[in-house]
Amino acid sequence: MLAERALHAGDPVAAYAYARTGYHRGLDQLRRSGWKGFGPVPWDHRPNQGFLRALAALARAAREIGEDEEWNRCSQFLADSDPKAPAALGLV
Repeated sequence: MLAERALHAGDPVAAYAYARTGYHRGLDQLRRSGWKGFGPVPWDHRPNQGFLRALAALARAAREIGEDEEWNRCSQFLADSDPKAPAALGLV
């Protein structure tokens, strides 16, 4: 949520930092829950939504600060996690 607020406030650098932290904490949580680093991360499963929101915010912030490779990587990871997630999170 901090990353989303920073993006809304026009501070993509802060958003990037917040989103990166949320992304890594989310990965840790997914792995503790048995995710092996590949495969689906369904948007409909509420516990996944924080991670997917952080990933989407990271993609947006990367795009805004000109990190095109990171934008591509994150937006592709989001689509690979759940094909419904980009639309649900406004990345389409």
